[in-house]
Amino acid sequence: MAAVSIVRFVWSGAWRVALGAAAALLGAAPCVAQQSAAFAAYPVKPIRIITASSPGAAEDFFARTIGAELSAFYGQGVVIVNRSGAGGLIGNELVSRANADGYTLGMVSVSRIIRELMHEQPPYRALADVVGVAHVASITNVLAVATSVPVRTASQFVAYARPRFGELNYASLGFGSASHLAGEVFTRAVGIEAVHVPFRNLSDTFIEMVLGRVHYAIQTLPAVLGPVRDGKLRALAVMTPHRSSALPGVPAIAEFGLPEAQFDSWSGIVVPRGTPRRIVDQLHGDIVRTLRKARMRDLFMRQGAESMPETTPDGFMRLMQKEYLRYRALIRHERITPL
Repeated sequence: MAAVSIVRFVWSGAWRVALGAAAALLGAAPCVAQQSAAFAAYPVKPIRIITASSPGAAEDFFARTIGAELSAFYGQGVVIVNRSGAGGLIGNELVSRANADGYTLGMVSVSRIIRELMHEQPPYRALADVVGVAHVASITNVLAVATSVPVRTASQFVAYARPRFGELNYASLGFGSASHLAGEVFTRAVGIEAVHVPFRNLSDTFIEMVLGRVHYAIQTLPAVLGPVRDGKLRALAVMTPHRSSALPGVPAIAEFGLPEAQFDSWSGIVVPRGTPRRIVDQLHGDIVRTLRKARMRDLFMRQGAESMPETTPDGFMRLMQKEYLRYRALIRHERITPL
């Protein structure tokens, strides 16, 4: 009897433990579900997009366009933060040092790479600090001159500039910016001497060009399109192999026999390295959905840019790696050194 009582006691105790454990699991199930739901929810607060450009520049245009779409889709605010100081160095560093939680995005361009390559001690790593999310656009650049310069074509400009050693100057959005390197590539390709004049803001660049104190610049088509259409600046050539549908009357630089002066640009979204892959993939899908809209493609085209919805996050990263090698070789070959 004692043995039977012991067995009954052990069995009943084990059963109570099992029931207790089952009850605990059932009670915990809602908590686990809630945690999973919370983990999956994104975004639950406003997002910011940092661009190392001034208002009106191409990256700013893309950031605001994509930001408005994401804000409407997510039901969360998307704030555009312009940090154009030091030729974009400040904005690019902010992107690198941001929390890797998906709430800080960077709208970057080739300037992120060039700025690092032309700085002796860069405060960020152009590629190692970030992960590619979406290749937003491929962008045409334009050789634009002040209307006070008495030329109508790129060939006339070269003929005008060559005998005026050091008398002409060109504007950029800061030392180490894409517009700076584009200016260097052009002046060296056509054999002219000109003074580089860096500006912090695009609006200051245009003001000085309209006043005739700055003679020319190579800027992205979205940036110069308005002043060119308004007759405040004169577009001489697009710096691509073919003409742009946004400025069909402006020849490509190759048409003047100057293919070595070509210079193209791109813009895309990155996030700090360490951002969860699920967030990267979600952002990519939502941005691509935006880029595939017909009205978005038309909007970009009217601005002289082509949307690039087919590029994957890894594909965009490979593009940036290729660009890094290209511009590193160019800077070394042309001996373009930091100030």
